[in-house]
Amino acid sequence: MSLPAPLRRFVPSRRALTCALAGLLVAAALPPWGLWPLAFVGIAVYETAAQKAPTGRQRLTGGWIFGAAWLLPGMCWMWFLTIPGYLVAAAMFAGFHGLAAWIAPRGPWRVIGRPAAHTLAEALRFCFPFGGVPLASLPISQAAGPFATVGRVGGAVLLTWFVFQIGFALAGPSPVVPALARKRGVTSKGEWHGVAALASALLVWLVLTPIADADNTSNGQLRVAIVQGGGPQGTRAIHTSAADVLDRHLDATSQIETGSVDLVVWPENVIDVVQFAGSDELTLIAAEADRIDAPFAVGITEDSADGDHFLNAQVIVTPEGEVISRYDKVRRVPFGEYMPWRGFLQALGAPTNLVPRDAVAGTGPAVLELPGGTRLSTVISWEVFFGGRVNEGVEAGGEFIINPTNGSSYTWTVLQSQQVAASRLRAIEQHRWVVQASPTGFSAFISPAGDVYQRTDVSEQQVIIGTIELYNGRTFYSYLGDLPWVALVALLLALAWSPAGLNWRRERESVSAELPR
Repeated sequence: MSLPAPLRRFVPSRRALTCALAGLLVAAALPPWGLWPLAFVGIAVYETAAQKAPTGRQRLTGGWIFGAAWLLPGMCWMWFLTIPGYLVAAAMFAGFHGLAAWIAPRGPWRVIGRPAAHTLAEALRFCFPFGGVPLASLPISQAAGPFATVGRVGGAVLLTWFVFQIGFALAGPSPVVPALARKRGVTSKGEWHGVAALASALLVWLVLTPIADADNTSNGQLRVAIVQGGGPQGTRAIHTSAADVLDRHLDATSQIETGSVDLVVWPENVIDVVQFAGSDELTLIAAEADRIDAPFAVGITEDSADGDHFLNAQVIVTPEGEVISRYDKVRRVPFGEYMPWRGFLQALGAPTNLVPRDAVAGTGPAVLELPGGTRLSTVISWEVFFGGRVNEGVEAGGEFIINPTNGSSYTWTVLQSQQVAASRLRAIEQHRWVVQASPTGFSAFISPAGDVYQRTDVSEQQVIIGTIELYNGRTFYSYLGDLPWVALVALLLALAWSPAGLNWRRERESVSAELPR
């Protein structure tokens, strides 16, 4: 029995359902689910649906559905920041992929042009709006897989292209087009474009990755203690006692024996004071640093000079009680540490009181210095998702990376799991150890190979101690950054469009010539 004609337009087409399935497969590749091969499968499935869309509008719609089915589950952590913001952000970023599908070429060159177009859509998402939201990304999905080392060559941008390129190439056109794609109308004639596309991606992985690594000569070792005070998840600063958070971390720190470590790392926001200098909290930290005979890297929140804003910083406190180095967080979390369009949202009745004051963005380099001169590339919480922030600290001499963070505002572990994955990517990109410290989880040591050691559980109180190597070599990515790879991907799209556009014009001229005059 068929539906009445007026209702048929509300029934999703097979193409739309296939695009949605493809997006869900990509989402399943992300942490905490972590089925990384499904990213390639999902993209290949998406291509089998997208390549048959005859009109630009259908391609745009299919790209949006694919992006929405991928990003709505992958970015569900935003629900705990702002429900309207979560829905708008997911819809907007899915729109980037709709536009990518719309502008990408058709015909045999699509296997090169479409991966480039969708990579540019992700590169845009990494920086716009509000400085970018580079979560639920394809690189994060590959942090536990064998292809993450592509990041040493070109960071998140090149790894994004790599995953898209492999996925699209698996769907053809090539002499080995899968049967599923053939059944959907792809020509059975072999095309060299698919083989060339697949070969180029494998060339990056097999040839460039091994020579992109940094000099792995160690400059020495450091014994580091990470302190996780524990406590409940799903809490906000306005509903939490700063004294309780401090007491939990002091209690955990008391387990560290005198002379057993070279550095103690406390998470982001552990201390909340009007001014840290001269405070009772500094006295308590200095006493513990003196007892253990090691400096502390401590996350502090202070009032700004005008009292209407706050500062989020990580500082180094010596056993003598001196604050010798400070880094103020540069990339703030939109709707978490500052409220964009505050007046407009207030007029709409949005709960802007959840972020009563905006953080002041720092301006200094992303680095801290220990007594003796050892430098730490320092990225606070959210900043670890931005490869350029970590690279700034490495350029400034950072021999390892610390990521003090505070994920206690979020229920579930979607964001926390993706943050560990991001730390793994940054470790691989820079060939550096990463020390991630969180008040309620996850805290961990991450090696330059991206291996995770001693990861804590959520909400538990624990101190983990590990010995890390110090390095000062630079990878290809560390020298080049992101912009050259964005330019190269844009060039690929342009090159793919040149013959595709020529063929399109020839087809139109041929059709015009056959029309009766």
